[in-house]
Amino acid sequence: MPVSDHLDIVGAELDFTHLDYAASAPCVRVAADAVRDLLPFYGSVHRGAGLRSQRSTLAYERARDVVAEFVGAREGDSVIFTRNTTDALNLLARALPAGTTTVVFDGEHHANLLPWPSPVRLAASADPVGAVREALSRVRGPALLAVTGASNVTGEIWPVRELADVAHAYGARVVVDAAQLAPHAPIDRGELGADYVAFSGHKLYAPFGAGVLAGRSDWLDAAEPYLRGGGASLAVGDAPGDVTWATGPARHEGGTPNLVGAVALAAVCEALLHADRAALDEHEQSLLAALPAGVTLFGGRRERVGIVSYAVPDPAGVADRLGREHAIGVRAGMFCAHPLVRKLGGGGSCDGGGLLRVSFGLGSTHDDIDYLLRALDELGVCV
Repeated sequence: MPVSDHLDIVGAELDFTHLDYAASAPCVRVAADAVRDLLPFYGSVHRGAGLRSQRSTLAYERARDVVAEFVGAREGDSVIFTRNTTDALNLLARALPAGTTTVVFDGEHHANLLPWPSPVRLAASADPVGAVREALSRVRGPALLAVTGASNVTGEIWPVRELADVAHAYGARVVVDAAQLAPHAPIDRGELGADYVAFSGHKLYAPFGAGVLAGRSDWLDAAEPYLRGGGASLAVGDAPGDVTWATGPARHEGGTPNLVGAVALAAVCEALLHADRAALDEHEQSLLAALPAGVTLFGGRRERVGIVSYAVPDPAGVADRLGREHAIGVRAGMFCAHPLVRKLGGGGSCDGGGLLRVSFGLGSTHDDIDYLLRALDELGVCV
């Protein structure tokens, strides 16, 4: 379907069919334009008196405000710019109060599976709400439920609100890995019931190396700075350890931040805030309906975003031939979700197994899907 000029894909005229959005989405025009407009005024943010610093500081903090609106941040929330979702979740993991129990499903992307210290790991199953209720009923002290918004393997949207309601009933907090959800659906923190959300610019059509952690500030303000250095410190004395650390986002944004990435990401967030998300979703669902269903965790009963994976022989070989012979980009392998891919029949992480994944979003068309299906038929691959 046509999208606004702001959200059209840079390079859409290339003779190449990109169906690997879940790994990195292509850049949209509004992100590229934001970078172009910023570069003549690019400078170091905060504290500088010159024109470049003043303009850059305004652009950086405006970007934070836009992202806050995009995630439905509440008064007093922190919006921290990071490198990506992995970085954002590692930051939160470092900020957990001592003794916090983390509950996480084994169906998570490694970004949300590996950072947590000594997690209670639950099997991804048809009843995730019941599994969380049972796990949290045994927890004493602070707890955090870490859950994906949408699977990067199956595309299924997880029942985040239901999980959050259960978690909050037991006094636990919730962080949502929204890396795959944000490009396809609104991620309002209040509507999701999330205490924290994390996502990446490169999944959200702004491939300039920025990510976000947004949510409640108390744990973050009480934690040691994620990056110790300039910007995170307010005052440094002569004696070792004599440091007064900043509160708010600056506490965890030590060093010179990725201004370009933050501005590009905010530009996409702002464009999506004004886009007809319902129409975009309707088009995406029509593309999904044109594809065979693929593997699912919940038996196909849940809504999905534009991600479908297939268990086929030699997925890496199929992806290679699609690229070389048909100029179609897809992904094959374990998708940084090894336990889930094995559960879905994708074999081991080192034996050439895995799944074949097709993913799409803004700018994808029915012609793209038709061309993929014809190419798979020519290769003799049944999905």
